[in-house]
Amino acid sequence: MAKVLVSDPIDQAGIDILSQVATVDVKIGLTPEQFVQAIPEYDALMIRSGSRITKEIIEAGHQLKIIGRAGVGVDNVDVPAATRQGIVVVNSPEGNTIAAAEHAIAMILALSRYIPDANASVKRGEWDRKTFVGAEVYKKTLGVVGLGKIGSHVATAARAMGMKLLAYDPFISTERAEQLGCRLVEVDILLQEADYITLHIPKTPETTHLINAQALAKMKPNARIINCARGGIIDEAALAEALKAGKIAGAALDVFEEEPLKESPLRALGKEIILTPHLGASTTEAQVNVAIDVAEQIRDVLLGLPARSAVNIPGLSPDILEELRPYMQLAETLGNLVGQLAGGRVDLLNVKLQGELATNKSQPLVVAALKGLLSQALRERVNYVNASVEAKERGIRIIETRDAAIRDYAGSLHLSAKGSMGEHSVTGALLGDGEIRITNIDEFPINIPPSSHMLFTLHRDMPGIIGKLGSLLGSFNVNIASMQVGRKIVRGDAVMVLSLDDPLPDGILTEITKVAGIRDAYTVTL
Repeated sequence: MAKVLVSDPIDQAGIDILSQVATVDVKIGLTPEQFVQAIPEYDALMIRSGSRITKEIIEAGHQLKIIGRAGVGVDNVDVPAATRQGIVVVNSPEGNTIAAAEHAIAMILALSRYIPDANASVKRGEWDRKTFVGAEVYKKTLGVVGLGKIGSHVATAARAMGMKLLAYDPFISTERAEQLGCRLVEVDILLQEADYITLHIPKTPETTHLINAQALAKMKPNARIINCARGGIIDEAALAEALKAGKIAGAALDVFEEEPLKESPLRALGKEIILTPHLGASTTEAQVNVAIDVAEQIRDVLLGLPARSAVNIPGLSPDILEELRPYMQLAETLGNLVGQLAGGRVDLLNVKLQGELATNKSQPLVVAALKGLLSQALRERVNYVNASVEAKERGIRIIETRDAAIRDYAGSLHLSAKGSMGEHSVTGALLGDGEIRITNIDEFPINIPPSSHMLFTLHRDMPGIIGKLGSLLGSFNVNIASMQVGRKIVRGDAVMVLSLDDPLPDGILTEITKVAGIRDAYTVTL
């Protein structure tokens, strides 16, 4: 009989499901050394956030088939190490959706009616009704930043309360927003028009301090903002200053840049702010849901069935995994690249298998390309299992084509993405040692490996332009690791691809487009 190790507290409902197919051992508080000693005898591992599953633990788990994280994030699992060992890693991306959405709604209402402070006042023996005159949400405008599963549920609930809805989400189609009763707008318009703003987006380099002093200055004096998503999306010092100065009416935060919250100017504020200790997923139902969800997936994998929320590559034997991994990494990298070049919403993705690659199965490569394409919007929520579903929900049409003619490389992959901001294409191939090479950008031939920070320009092929760009980057202390130019004809249009040691400083992209001859510029982070 299979054996499952549970190393963090989980709801009994999860234990009961696992017990149907395996012997379950609950061992909480294991040290890394104890983990390495214990794990060899187990077929599955179930954790929450308390256990850190390192490469050493994974490599010691010679019998492990699956690692299940009862929650959303898998930051405490070395997923690449698990993938190399052919171990499926699963999570529960939707188990706390309702809990998080309801907490946001509760924050909106509690903030509007000063419920926490009024409660404290009565408990002190006071009866001060005048101080706590609140505001109704009925017919007020709610701006939803991020229309994923949680944001969509918040929008549905708010609409039922009679609120008007605005939404900002560059990865959602107008049709999907309209289905939810939302008017899709740019973020600046949302900031200016909304009476309430609720954030439901991941924390990324692009969203860090999205709500800063400049953004807060655009909001109405009677506006209120709610963050039950991720700490760091709001500049907390700027928020405290705006509230203290009366520039906005209120804020409710469940997440913070540093948790637990330590010394903070937010603590000194009064009834205009509500602070809760990251309670978005802290409901009995949510804890039961994630335990059941992950336990069911572990049970299914032990029975030889596929997992529904794998974050790596589900349902593949190690030998097939070993064969496909380089090509899937190529597809994911190209999908990520073309998605960033296209920008905004993508409506169509064309996946073309060329040369010897045209004889392979296309579906794994299509899924990997979609995972890369959607990774900027969804981060850890997108995986090889749900990428196709997420793409369908966003109205992305997929075209698969094959071209067996061999060009410069024996096998290559071509992706083109068309969306709200135009169309871009990339082609890539694998060298003999498995190294990924980008061989074409928007039909311009190049030959460059992908890097963490890249700058792409479209420019006229003219003398001096490379020097001007290099001097400009140098003046901002940006170091160029490599550079290549691709062109079709002399003195015509060309592309330039630069690999950079660090991200571009703020504002430099605008300066780049001012250089004579440069028509457009894009930054890409891989």
